[in-house]
Amino acid sequence: MKITDEFTVSVPVEQAWRVLTDLEGIAPCMPGAQLTGFDGETYQGKVRVKLGPVISDFSGTARFAEKDDQAYRAVIDARGKDSRGAGNASALISAGLRADGDKTVVSIDTDLKISGKVAQFGSGMIKQVSEKLLGQFVECLEAKLAANDLGRTDQGSTAAPGQPASVVTPPAQTSPSPATAAQGAGGGSVTKAEEPAALDLMQVAGGSVAKRLLPVLVGVVVVVAVIVYLVAR
Repeated sequence: MKITDEFTVSVPVEQAWRVLTDLEGIAPCMPGAQLTGFDGETYQGKVRVKLGPVISDFSGTARFAEKDDQAYRAVIDARGKDSRGAGNASALISAGLRADGDKTVVSIDTDLKISGKVAQFGSGMIKQVSEKLLGQFVECLEAKLAANDLGRTDQGSTAAPGQPASVVTPPAQTSPSPATAAQGAGGGSVTKAEEPAALDLMQVAGGSVAKRLLPVLVGVVVVVAVIVYLVAR
């Protein structure tokens, strides 16, 4: 199954790349998603899903087959598994950023393979939920980018007389990013994150569709939640 997504963010490509490579910063933008581990090569994560009164966790992994900081391009090998045995899914995701004036276009091409019971669900259903979740992700990402811009503007406007407003000293990091911690310690360390609020599938897909989609959530984990890992270090 081939899935192609594209969205635009209102910042230059260099800034968009910096924000998208801040894994811990953008993880909360994907409803229900959480980074749970990193062994130096492979990221582990989960998505918490709420369907009526029932809350379930679905796990997945992702690693970078390719990553080019100069070309703003990454290829991600992702895999997911339904703990209830409904099936497995794997995906090869090619993600790229390109400049469009003072904005950035983010393109994602996914080659998804599904096996087991989940294979009975059509690509249209998976794409529908994927698009809705991607829309929520982009809205949150835009808000973070806007806040980032506002913070730099405020710091610049309060510069002392005689100092250029554009010179801003970055704040000291109080904790390393997952990649930094892993590189410094030889892998296997991530910063502890709070449990995410569950993704309410009823709200995203609608009642009848949501009940049919619950077994295929492993596919959504791979196709959509991996966006959280889009260009993470």
